[in-house]
Amino acid sequence: MTTIAENIGRLNGQIRELEQLYERPIGSVKLLAVSKRHSIESIIAASEAGIQDFGENYLQEALDKIQKLSSIRANWHFIGPIQSNKTKPIAENFQWVHSVDRLKIAQRLSEQRGPSRPELNVCVQINLSAEASKSGVALDEAQALCDSIEALPNLRLRGLMAIPAAVPDIESQRQSFRSLAIEFTRIKARYTHLDTLSMGMSNDFEAAVAEGSTLIRIGTAIFGPRD
Repeated sequence: MTTIAENIGRLNGQIRELEQLYERPIGSVKLLAVSKRHSIESIIAASEAGIQDFGENYLQEALDKIQKLSSIRANWHFIGPIQSNKTKPIAENFQWVHSVDRLKIAQRLSEQRGPSRPELNVCVQINLSAEASKSGVALDEAQALCDSIEALPNLRLRGLMAIPAAVPDIESQRQSFRSLAIEFTRIKARYTHLDTLSMGMSNDFEAAVAEGSTLIRIGTAIFGPRD
């Protein structure tokens, strides 16, 4: 059985190889460890192997981990759907939110973050395949939401995020990611500080890197199957 440190080492090697293969700058793709439903001990092992960015989907589980792991160097990313009544603890405890999909959520995060803390980094979540089971705005609504977020205090718009529908072959995966990358490039022309294209998971991160992802979200390939 491989260790978490070995998994991370292998993944970092694969990412560097893919950067070269697809003519991406070396070091341009970061690894976000999706630690939802994984143990405190597993997160500590990942931290000791060099991971600093951890993604969580479930708020109460995440808050418990953040409290218990206050001694490790970590950036906590909220990557799950956001209910209006959960924005306050998210605004107060996370450094990143990837799943902003409507203005009301952005406004509440802005108000509840407050001016005394560093700006909260946010990505707009896009629902590329119009799946009813997934959060996110339509691709053609991304610009308007980004414009609104840019006008809010206490938030820093960083980019776009998506979880495309699962497809079996890399060319279909690339086609889906390409549409998000094109929209990201278009919005970045307006807001040049945007730097984050959060796309790609354990089963499709090669396609994501090929199409310009800067942050891939990996859980199983780091930590193994969830309980």
